[in-house]
Amino acid sequence: MPDLPAHILGAAGTDAATSLLSISPPVLFFFLGVIAVLVRSNIAIPKAATKLLSLYLLWAIGFKGGVELVASGFTADAVKAVALALALSLAVPAWAYLALRRVVPARDAAAIAACFGSVSVVTFLTACSSLDQSATPFSGHMVAVMAIMESPAIVLSLVLLNLDKKRNQENPATPNPTPAKAPAASAAPASPRLATLLHESLLNGPVLLLLGSILVGVLTGQRGYAAFKPLCTDAFPGALAFFLLDLGLMAARRWRTVARAPRLLLAFAIFAPLVNAAAAIAGSKLLGIGKGDAILLAVLAASASYIAAPAALRQAIPKADPALYVSLSLGVTFPFNIIVGIPLYSAVVAWWW
Repeated sequence: MPDLPAHILGAAGTDAATSLLSISPPVLFFFLGVIAVLVRSNIAIPKAATKLLSLYLLWAIGFKGGVELVASGFTADAVKAVALALALSLAVPAWAYLALRRVVPARDAAAIAACFGSVSVVTFLTACSSLDQSATPFSGHMVAVMAIMESPAIVLSLVLLNLDKKRNQENPATPNPTPAKAPAASAAPASPRLATLLHESLLNGPVLLLLGSILVGVLTGQRGYAAFKPLCTDAFPGALAFFLLDLGLMAARRWRTVARAPRLLLAFAIFAPLVNAAAAIAGSKLLGIGKGDAILLAVLAASASYIAAPAALRQAIPKADPALYVSLSLGVTFPFNIIVGIPLYSAVVAWWW
């Protein structure tokens, strides 16, 4: 296995990071937030602080991903992996949104689709550790692929949500879990245009910050990373811990919402990773991607974001319920992938290859 980039694993090095993957401290802070609510503690994080943490995480993830993209270069194998990753990043949120909007309000469907179309960094690193232990080689550009898969699902989910909103404004009688208010009789809204929808979605603050940070990382490379390393790497785990603590507090306070949610959502949180991983494995086989890279693509497609996507969604779709999209991605899909998914995807690829 190639050495994982230091800016991803942090100053402790590969060995230290690997030993902590199974019990990630930031993830445990999520459960600390849940416990705090269950025992009725008065712990709270100011809203201004959580907003700043969201912006910081988006910047750090995007910037480090851009730096790694430059360092990895573009070989033929890298182009294949990036192409498949982008296709999955668009296909997953599209089918997830279309399926979920029949079950939950459109805003929640878009948020869940964004999380499941994006990726989990901790799940990815766990898979890298598993491949290392089994002596299965994989390419260094897969870290860049992971970074590339962070944002497309968020953008597409916002586009689909905006499209639904505009359609509802034009036709208030159209059934939708979250119907928009009927426009005044004198107001005749124009037909939604793709260019307008892309403008609204791509220039949404959190998305623009994430995409812009990737671009800055690409332009500055290792020189820029050396200047920002203490802030974007050394401080990252602490900021992430506070962010997940706040998500745990919010999710626990809304457990009743989850309990009242359709049972199909829990089934989706397990069924979707299997479908997405199967698509990634089939695409990898078709393109002739190597065994190790195919496993990582399957893991990325099957994972659900509980860092970058929720950080963006907190501001991009503020009315979406974090108790749904955070609990599904972190409380159901994450442990499923760690316990069942990674061994299953690895076995399927090993058998087929």
